[in-house]
This record gives sequence, C-alpha cells and structure tokens, in this order.
Amino acid sequence: MKPTLVLVGRPNVGKSTLFNRLTRTRDAIVADIPGLTRDRHYGQGRVGDKPYLVMDTGGLEPVVKDGILHAMAKQTLQAIDEADKVLFIVDGRQGVTAHDKIIAEQLRKSGQKILLVVNKTEGMATAVVTAEFFELGLGEPHAISAMHGDNIQELADVALADFPDAEEEEPESKHPKIAIVGRPNVGKSTLINTLLGEERVIAFDQPGTTRDSIYIDFTHKDKQYTLIDTAGLRRRGQVHETVEKFSVIKTLQTIEDANVVVLVLDARNEISDQDAHIAGFILETGRALVIVVNKWDGLDDYQRDTIKRELNRKLAFLGFAQLHYISALHGTGMKNLLPSIDAAYAAAMVHLPTPKLTRALIAAVAKHPPPRGGMSRPKMRYAHQGGSNPPLIIVHGSMLEHVPDSYRRYLENTFRETFKLSGTPLRVDFKVGHNPYADKKPAPPTEDELRRAHNRRRRNRKKYG
Repeated sequence: MKPTLVLVGRPNVGKSTLFNRLTRTRDAIVADIPGLTRDRHYGQGRVGDKPYLVMDTGGLEPVVKDGILHAMAKQTLQAIDEADKVLFIVDGRQGVTAHDKIIAEQLRKSGQKILLVVNKTEGMATAVVTAEFFELGLGEPHAISAMHGDNIQELADVALADFPDAEEEEPESKHPKIAIVGRPNVGKSTLINTLLGEERVIAFDQPGTTRDSIYIDFTHKDKQYTLIDTAGLRRRGQVHETVEKFSVIKTLQTIEDANVVVLVLDARNEISDQDAHIAGFILETGRALVIVVNKWDGLDDYQRDTIKRELNRKLAFLGFAQLHYISALHGTGMKNLLPSIDAAYAAAMVHLPTPKLTRALIAAVAKHPPPRGGMSRPKMRYAHQGGSNPPLIIVHGSMLEHVPDSYRRYLENTFRETFKLSGTPLRVDFKVGHNPYADKKPAPPTEDELRRAHNRRRRNRKKYG
C-alpha cells in the first residue's frame, strides 16, 4: 500500500508549490495569495521503487471557530488523521511565528509521524535558517526551496525512509471519471458529499468556495469511480480575480479530462444563458452528459413547470442526456443518478461492430435517402467506428462532400436509437474514396491510335456521306 504524505502549514508557506514538485505536475493552482487551497487535494509521486500519495491541504487556522476558514481547518484535520507522515511546512524567511507554534502543538497531540520542512530557503545558509525552528520540538528541520526545486529529492528520500519498497502494482482498472460542473453555488460540492456519504469537500453557502479541481476516488456496489469537484463557471465579464481565471481554466481542462460530466443546475434560479454556454462547451468536447436539477425540494407545481419549460427551450440540444430532479442537501432523487452515469459511460466507451453499423446505415438510407448534390445523389457504402468518448462513426462512399448537416444529424440520431446509446453525443464523419487516376494526365496517342482514328472517320464519311 502506498504511504500518504500530508502537507500541513499556515497559509502561503508554499504547500501547493511543494505538492507540484513532489507529484511532478501542475495540478495545484499556485499564486502568491494566502488561503488559495481549500479542499484536500491528492496526487501521486514516486522515488525510485517507492510510489507514494501526496495530499495538499488548505492553510490551517486552528483558532478560527466559524466561517470558511473553520471548514478548511476541519478538512486539514481529517487529512492529518489519514496521514502516514505529516510534512509540516514553515516559512524560512519569516522565521518561527506564533501561528507555527500553535500548529506544532496540535500536530504533537495527533500522535502522527512529523517531518519539519523549512521552505523558501534559496540563497540562505542552511544552518542559520533552520536554527530557530528547533524550538518547535519536532526534530531536525529540513531546508528546501519548493519554488526552485532545491533539496526536494533529499526531502522525499527522508520522508519515505521508514516505508518498505512497494510490491509490484496491479494495472490500473478503467473506471469512469465524473466531472461535476455548473455555475457557482448550485450545489456541486454538496452533491459530491452526498454521493460519498461524508463531508469530503467544503460545501459553503458562498459562491466561489471551490477554487481547484479535486479528484476523489470512491467505490459504490463494487464499482469504482473518480469524482471531480470543480470551480463554478461564471460569465467572462464577471471573472475579475486572477485566481478565478485560473480556476475557470482548470474546470475547462477537467471537462476534457473526464469521461462523464454531470451538469448541475439550480432549480431556484432560471436556466441562464451561462448554463447553455457550459452545456455547449460540454457538447463540443464530446463528453457524455447527465443533467441534474438541484434544490428541487420546496418548489411548488408552478415553479417546477416553469423550470421544465425553460429546460425544453434553452437546452433542447441536449435531448440525449438523462435528466434528474434532486435535492443534494436532503439526498432526495439520488437513487438513479449513478445508474445514469454508468449508462452514459458505457455508451461513450461502446465498441460497435462494422457489419452492424453498415446494416444500420443501409436501413437509414433506404428509409430516407440523402438529398441530391448537383446532378447526382451521394452514395453511402459502409460504416465503421473510428473512436470512442464520444463514439465516432465513419461513413465511406462517394459524393459525400455534398451531404448537408441536417442529414448528418439524421444519421447521428438513427445510430443512437439503433444501438440505444443513452447519455452520450455521437459524431458522424464522411470519408470519400480517392480516385487513383484523378491527378494523372492522359498519355498522348500513339501513331497506331491516330491512324485507326483517321480510318474510322474516313469510313464514317463514306458510309454517311
């Protein structure tokens, strides 16, 4: 089993920068702003034959008793309980602070193995910069620079020295990655906590609570899933902070990385143009989709009918997606959500045999032939699958460049209905066979061919005058 290293410290000491170094990724958003990370954020790394898990946490504020900082502290304390070793990060340029002493005391009470890490020590004498941190009573401090990569390898070796080499890992099983997306404050984090049955991510009645994309593995009825909590997507004109711009980029990247996207809408607000824009981006990326209308409890019949009409009017292009009306806070309407996600994932990853696709194509053309393109009608000969997530059907034939978009949509709907592909967009592409003689110039006639042609013309003149 992989050891888990948890990064703990007060805000803005460089925990997320160190997380990116240890995982050799850029998964954690990094900026010179205190309190940027809020939820627990997992990543994987390896030193030689030793794989490990790294967990980034929000800045620990143990003296705060309410608000979002208190929620962040609760998340950090849960992470400490899960740790095999805690890396306590302090700032070498600021020295020991009263806040550091409070955290050190709390870590000693936890009973976990603790490694004291002095960050931001580039260009400083190690013995001098670490000397005052001995007063924290957590053993020898280890000086690093997460920003410049100084002594990161040595730190990983020390952190993993107590753990044996890992056994040969089993190949990773393929399972759906599910991105939960939507506008701010529609209940995305609450939905994830309800699915998990625990307060895994911070759910707070404040827009913009989630800033990073948080990947969470869980198992339900022997099926494995990865849930991804994302930052809320607002209109471009309402995004002002640099951090929020990075959050939006991370969310859009997460949609492309996912297999299934759950679009969360707020039933207590009208379906906005921004909801339609988010849905349009999901459709452009070709991801399987499940639509969730949250906060359905407490609405009267008129309000519910109004929302349903708005869905039909503004999101009619998502007719392939399953729709669920739920209350994530109270857990109502959640029973069929995971089965819909399973169906959408299966449809997105389906493998369709060429003979069946070709028979479906022939039946579709017989029922409704493509319109003529000029003097001739396009001919469709056979079809095969060209990819998955989303399924791509390639149709071969001639004159297919004249097929209109309306007929392409007809074929997409026909294939989806024939193979019962629920919850995923489907794309049809046309490929025209190349004529090998199209670019060749005819050879000049030989003397025999010229003579025979001359004789034919002379005979015709004698015969017909």
